[in-house]
Amino acid sequence: MPYRPKKMERQVVGGILRRFRNWLPRHGAGPPQDNLGEVVKEPERAQEHCLPNFAGGQHFFEYLLVVSLKKKPSVDDYEPTITYQFPKRENLLRGQQEEEERLLGAIPLFCFPDGNEWAPLTEYPRETFSFVLTNVDGSRKIGYCRRLLPAGRGPRLPRVYCIISCIGCFGLFSKILDEVEKRHQISMAVIYPFMQGLREAAFPAPGKTVTLKSFIPDSGTEFISLTRPLDSHLEHVDFSSLLRCLSFEQILQIFASAVLERRIIFLAEGLSTLSQCIHAAAALLYPFSWAHTYIPVVPESLLATVCCPTPFMVGVQMRFRQEVMESPMEEVLLVNLCEGTFLMSVGDEKDILPPKLQEDILESLGQGIKGSQSYFQQKILEYEERKKQKKPKEKTLK
Repeated sequence: MPYRPKKMERQVVGGILRRFRNWLPRHGAGPPQDNLGEVVKEPERAQEHCLPNFAGGQHFFEYLLVVSLKKKPSVDDYEPTITYQFPKRENLLRGQQEEEERLLGAIPLFCFPDGNEWAPLTEYPRETFSFVLTNVDGSRKIGYCRRLLPAGRGPRLPRVYCIISCIGCFGLFSKILDEVEKRHQISMAVIYPFMQGLREAAFPAPGKTVTLKSFIPDSGTEFISLTRPLDSHLEHVDFSSLLRCLSFEQILQIFASAVLERRIIFLAEGLSTLSQCIHAAAALLYPFSWAHTYIPVVPESLLATVCCPTPFMVGVQMRFRQEVMESPMEEVLLVNLCEGTFLMSVGDEKDILPPKLQEDILESLGQGIKGSQSYFQQKILEYEERKKQKKPKEKTLK
């Protein structure tokens, strides 16, 4: 008798097929996005795996922050510190003030997850990435970040513009970060009226547009339009990085491991690639959600998270690869996004989904990819190149 998937399996597989097949014909692969000179769409289908669905009418954001590196007294290390905050809230109740202090105290760590060993630089590639903070009540806030060197001459330290919001919509917030960056190069005073206008505007419903009026010295009055896609189910996730880094078969194995609520670690060089891929992987579970530990970019001080006995899905920068490999871990899938390999695995990832079901999914994904021929050809070339290279031996945990 032919295999017939159960109701829950049909729901999950139907979700993954719809998301891939709806997305692929509309988007090409595009160039790697660690060096961002243009607007980048990052996977922020957050309302499906961690946030409520936003129909419109909510406020855009809670805070705009500038996080800079300040040298510690008597040592060579630098400490990330909030140097600008909008809005500054006054007359808060004691509980509200304590909650704000906890939130603002955690944000600098995630803006500079690399650690405190920095030196002034003359060149630094711009990076756009995001992180997620979970409150004690289970609700989550997203930090949209743009890290770059400030305008100036000579060696200088990078800084981060960070927008904190409970709304998952990276396309819009990436455009907002562009506007903030443009104004910050002129003067901090120019940022305030723009962000005040944004704060007073209502978050648009799917398919709708919000237009902001803003004045910039020497440029005059500008009108900035922020439009949400009509299909809001696709506005929070971008699969391009995940597809560029991994094969369909590997993505299916990650998906199957997530369904079994295992421990999954992603390694990558760039913060953009890391956060994009982990958001995309979590979004594959739709209409179900990842309810366990979820850290798109783990700060150096929280690397011990990979030793937790509970399920988690985390992203770690490649510079900490050795520390991760040497950590005591059980039943973990360790994904190297730079080389497209699994450095550690349980060993049964290929057998979790029934063979017939895997064939059907891969066939459907193969049909969907035909809508982007240039990307398909690129994946073939990358696959052939990988076959020629000697891959590190996969380590199987017992």
